[in-house]
Amino acid sequence: MKKWTLYLSVLLLITAACTTSKKTKSKNEATNNAASNAVGSSELNIVGVKTKFLNKDSTSVTVFLQADLARQNGGAIRIKEFTDRFTLNYVMYPDFASRERLGYGNIILTDANVMKTGESQFMIRFDVKKPANQITGVLLSELAEIASPKKVLNDLQIRFKAVKLSDRLALFEPMGRVPLLQNYVTVRDTFRIQGIMPQAKSLYVLRYKHDFDPAVSPMNTAPRTAARTLDVDSTFIIDVSKPIVLPTEGLYFMVEDTLDAYGIGITATTKRFPKMTRPEELVKPVMYVSLSQEITNLLNAKDSKKELDKYWLMLMSGNTEIAKRTIKIFYRRVEETNRLFTTYKEGWKTDKGMVFIVMGPPDRVQRSKDREVWVYAQRVNFSEINFTFNRRPNQFVEDHYELQRYTEYQPIWYPMVEAWRSGNVRE
Repeated sequence: MKKWTLYLSVLLLITAACTTSKKTKSKNEATNNAASNAVGSSELNIVGVKTKFLNKDSTSVTVFLQADLARQNGGAIRIKEFTDRFTLNYVMYPDFASRERLGYGNIILTDANVMKTGESQFMIRFDVKKPANQITGVLLSELAEIASPKKVLNDLQIRFKAVKLSDRLALFEPMGRVPLLQNYVTVRDTFRIQGIMPQAKSLYVLRYKHDFDPAVSPMNTAPRTAARTLDVDSTFIIDVSKPIVLPTEGLYFMVEDTLDAYGIGITATTKRFPKMTRPEELVKPVMYVSLSQEITNLLNAKDSKKELDKYWLMLMSGNTEIAKRTIKIFYRRVEETNRLFTTYKEGWKTDKGMVFIVMGPPDRVQRSKDREVWVYAQRVNFSEINFTFNRRPNQFVEDHYELQRYTEYQPIWYPMVEAWRSGNVRE
């Protein structure tokens, strides 16, 4: 059987221009047309989709699908506007290599199963029944705008038999209504660790105070050093389903037993995260576009802000306007990587974060079971290039990916770095 490769936009702005399957006129579609006329030319784009499952009972799981939208002319999107204009369908397969359907469904979007979680962000909740004699599956979801070619596909590997703690419990917002599909919280913010059904349970929490290393060059093919041993800084106990506040920054690992290999990892960050505002923080990501001596000077400077300003002006030959524009683009990408890719360490330090900062968002993403390929279409200095990320086991998070490194990236990578250093990067 052909391998099933999914073209996704989990992290990207993708407006797929493909033929929409035949639809029958419905009351929902008529309502959508009226809504479209009401908003005029205020077009909506699907920015991205994220999903998470939690075991509900022995016969089903609950799926949470977070949809990020954007209005072409800016402004908030009403929940009724979202439910009237979009549809959600899913198909369940045994695995990525099979086309056998285990189940399928059409989720009618209403204010009963859709919650607005941001100005243009919505969380959809629905249950999926366990197929007969099946303990795992791949759920392919399609969020589409009615009477429009815009749609986003998302795949989610589901375990109907809970193997890991994260199959049963997840990070939720303070009121416990919707999960936060991220691996970080900010210090002194309130959140909960809970599941679908209320339960009285305690978890052990191990805190690690460790500054993890940033990603190394895509051309660095040297064997990886042995994994470091992390020393536990402190431990305490939390109650499931009750409000929690983490007072200090660090990596927190939540387990049912202190001997457990896998649990739930959460990075506690500064209050401004995913933005970076401290001068001593801002100097670190520029390592991806800098020479070794430049980084040394930045890290050892007594006045980080002054040295950083001096650094960017030097790269732009003293042109203040170009420097301002380049700085704005650079740190906007850093913020995006922190929001999208933070795992047990900040997003900008991950392999995905490094590639995203230097290369920008890929033109398309291809995914299979434990692999994600970012495809960059033709640029000035190359026709097409792929960056392949492989999922690796990690005790803290499930979305840890490592880049396959090749020396052949050099003629692609260095010109992109030079574009940053000369102020020629465009959004």
